[in-house]
Amino acid sequence: MKNVLFVCSQNKLRSPTAEQVFSSWPGIETSSAGTNNDAENPLSHELVEWADIIFVMERTHRAKLQSKYRAAMKNTRLICLDIPDDYQFMDPRLVELLSAKVPRYL
Repeated sequence: MKNVLFVCSQNKLRSPTAEQVFSSWPGIETSSAGTNNDAENPLSHELVEWADIIFVMERTHRAKLQSKYRAAMKNTRLICLDIPDDYQFMDPRLVELLSAKVPRYL
């Protein structure tokens, strides 16, 4: 079982959508978090250590993870999806983008 973490800023739109889209995939466990302190589910050392693969939506998220959680990420694969904050929760276009970009890494 692979642990897959999806990260955006507020954990309200993009990363929860990704978590839901891939939650039923065989062989993976999903979670999501936000890099902002006031996120729905703020990113933590425990979540970063739990993850085998972390998908971030933007380069700024990758930079925050690399600076704040470098030690916790030593064996974690970090992938930037380059998906801007232009979508609502479960927006069909967002689901399509995620479905095109994520599976090759799983």
